[in-house]
Amino acid sequence: MSTLSSTTCGQPTSDVFQEYLIFAELYVPSTANTGSRKHPNSRRKSDWREPARSVEDSQKKVKEKSSWMSLTRNAGGGGQWRPATCKLSDEDNKCLLNIYIDETILYQTVYIHMLNHTDIRQADPSLFQRKNCLGIYSVGGQRWSSTNNVDPLYLHFSDAEVCNTWLVFLRSYSKPEIYGHAFIPADGGLYRMWRQVELTILQGRSLGSHRPASDASTSSSNIGELDAKQELDPVDLDVFCEIHLSGDLCGRTTVKKGIGSPDWHESFTFADLPPFEALEIVVWKEKRLLKPMLLGSVRIALSNFRRSEAVEGWFPVLQPGPTAHSAQAGEIRMKIRVDEEIILPHSGYSRLLHVLHTRNVLDWMGDFERKLQLRTLSFQLMCIAIAKNVLLEHVSEFADGEVDGTPHSHNTLFRGNNILTKTMEIAMAFYGRAFLEASIGSIIHRLCSEKIAIEVDPVRSGKGSKDMDRSVEQLIYWSQEMWNQIYAVREECPHEMRRLFEHVRKLVQQRYEVTDEGKNRELHWQSVSAFCFLRFIVPAILHPHLFGLYPGLPSAGVQRSLTLIAKVIQSLANLNANVQKEDFMRGISDFLKQNLPRMVEYLLVVSTPEPEFCGPHFGTSAHRHDRLNVVNSLHRRGANMPTLQREAIPLLPHVLDIPRHLACISSAIIRSARIADPKGKSAEYNNHHLSDLCTMAFEVEEQGLLRVSRLAGAESSPVALRWDVPQPPIIVKEPILSPPSPVSPPRSQHAQRRISRPATAPSLADLSIRFRGQSPSASSLPSSPITDPISPSHSTAPASDPDLPTKQSQDIRSTRIPIRPRFLRPKSISADSISTFAVCATGESHDSSGSTSVNNGMPSPTELFDESSRKRKKLLHGFLIRR
Repeated sequence: MSTLSSTTCGQPTSDVFQEYLIFAELYVPSTANTGSRKHPNSRRKSDWREPARSVEDSQKKVKEKSSWMSLTRNAGGGGQWRPATCKLSDEDNKCLLNIYIDETILYQTVYIHMLNHTDIRQADPSLFQRKNCLGIYSVGGQRWSSTNNVDPLYLHFSDAEVCNTWLVFLRSYSKPEIYGHAFIPADGGLYRMWRQVELTILQGRSLGSHRPASDASTSSSNIGELDAKQELDPVDLDVFCEIHLSGDLCGRTTVKKGIGSPDWHESFTFADLPPFEALEIVVWKEKRLLKPMLLGSVRIALSNFRRSEAVEGWFPVLQPGPTAHSAQAGEIRMKIRVDEEIILPHSGYSRLLHVLHTRNVLDWMGDFERKLQLRTLSFQLMCIAIAKNVLLEHVSEFADGEVDGTPHSHNTLFRGNNILTKTMEIAMAFYGRAFLEASIGSIIHRLCSEKIAIEVDPVRSGKGSKDMDRSVEQLIYWSQEMWNQIYAVREECPHEMRRLFEHVRKLVQQRYEVTDEGKNRELHWQSVSAFCFLRFIVPAILHPHLFGLYPGLPSAGVQRSLTLIAKVIQSLANLNANVQKEDFMRGISDFLKQNLPRMVEYLLVVSTPEPEFCGPHFGTSAHRHDRLNVVNSLHRRGANMPTLQREAIPLLPHVLDIPRHLACISSAIIRSARIADPKGKSAEYNNHHLSDLCTMAFEVEEQGLLRVSRLAGAESSPVALRWDVPQPPIIVKEPILSPPSPVSPPRSQHAQRRISRPATAPSLADLSIRFRGQSPSASSLPSSPITDPISPSHSTAPASDPDLPTKQSQDIRSTRIPIRPRFLRPKSISADSISTFAVCATGESHDSSGSTSVNNGMPSPTELFDESSRKRKKLLHGFLIRR
């Protein structure tokens, strides 16, 4: 049971000393030295001191790459989870996280105020087969350790609410990635950055077959026809992949048989990442009773990817050899999407947000999908509606228009794929993660772990009637186990889902005149089950890996068992025990008839809101009180923070970042508008709603371009291009009670190079280019919003208006600047399109964005490799243009 507590000492606000306590589980690697010191005595404020650490000492402690030896697939083999007590001490804007094991032994002390936001992020469940894990990445100068362990810290919390709370709480003391602190002190800077990588490892082929990587005579089509002498012994050979981002182990796949083409189809999402370096997929091979051996790796330079566009293809697995050339040991098919966004203050999106609030969010989703061909923004729109607390109202309003009450419409009621059903699916997945896990998670785990294979179709099995009868009994047994668990946790259905189901049930009752004896007497219950089962629980039974219920694809036999169980549960949810399409499924009719009353009761419970619901459940009253203390502390501290720093702290309880969602929406709209119709004359944009939204999106882009260009023009102060340096005290209307955090010590020389300047600023060599600029001509929005987004000045004086209004921007653009460094015509503020341009002697600019040649707009996998012999590109050289 996780517990939070806080104590306050001292009367003045500046002298407040606070402590917060949380009980969790700590992953302790087997290689860690257990020599630890005892719990220190309580010390006063003046006694808190950080160990003296020089920069040289911290640089000597090079962070080693984690591997299977320290974070194995089976946690018991490479380490163990131990109960831990975490005490967060807050004093004078210095935050120390002391982690104790065995109640009294101090294991590590982490200086949270010296970390960056990207150093505190959720760990992927594939690392330990556990959810609700938090990873804390720190180096020698940022922590004290009683052991020689240099791996990240991993904390496992009891539930998602506690994990989210402490993620947000720890980040409130760390340093966000904000650029341009000296320009707009009230905002705390010009903009902040956000990055994410979505990776899906689909399948492999010819893994273990070796050939020279430079052998062009063997194409990918006949790679499987290599000579048998070159292949490894495929007997008892298993393969799995590890995913490394910038040298950190972030995830791993399940183990598959290496014979033929192993199918993984496993997806990973790594959010809140530091500046990109390389993505490396390390492929391991293992045999029984032997430790894994390296098969090869795929190394990809993320800077070569066009932002926010998925790339799918076969990537060669290279095995380093004794010579300069590597050997290819097969291929892996992957799908990769790289996102990187510049995020302005919330006020910069106020006009865009106002336009979004003028319509139902489901209407926007429909226009985005049909007219803008944007099918990935539904989640962003839904998060904005959740933050404004209007999602349930909008869904209910949209449902009123879907249910027309015509005589024949009840046959397909809520059965098709439309905006309402898709939104309901997203909402149920958002609100009902814990509910789904409690409903079917344990049974799914038993089925997959025990490899239960059920087959009741005699044509498929080829067995006799007695064997089929035993298979039917086995199917009924597991269906009953699944249904018993679903029914047992019916009271845990989230309040938001209950409200949606209640509205659907009452709406159908009113429109179709449902009575207890009429022909539609079951229709209102079936309308609830159409969402709760057909679109939520049953799909999770069919594909548990897509809902995070079990890692990886189940085997063929287990998948067949899950399919049969899903059919039984869906038949029960349809409330019709006499209709079975397949003859071999008629043996379950007795099971359906016995459980029909319980299904009706279940649908009634999940469609009836709790009478006295006052907010999310946080367990006991003491637990709710402790959680409230943390939230109140966040509010107090946020009131004294600059705008960008305060907005970088996600909102509880759902960890929402509204400016980030708005940034993703605006950049996607601009990308779609330019690709679909660069001149803005398409018929779709005659819709005044879309026209207004596109106009606001281009205004947001213009504001961002001015901020980026202003930072890029600060060549007189190169340190301004960094975000990890100490900043002068910030002067705002109200005095800041807490001083700024000290500088984070560099991780290494490699890390220093990585974060030396923002990803959207030009290199120092680019800043030395000088030429004469001419004032741009005015242009209209949205067809051509910006013709020359040049910064007004590279003076470090604070701007009078933090939002850089459009009128001021027009005045700036009308000013002729004779000679100065320029950041030449970036086409968008989002990092997927900002590029560097080389200037010829004639003064003309030529595109040198480094776009890779592609087929159908997709880069070749071989062109994405980070070859050691290739010179390191400029940071902006890989950003591609959004056309």
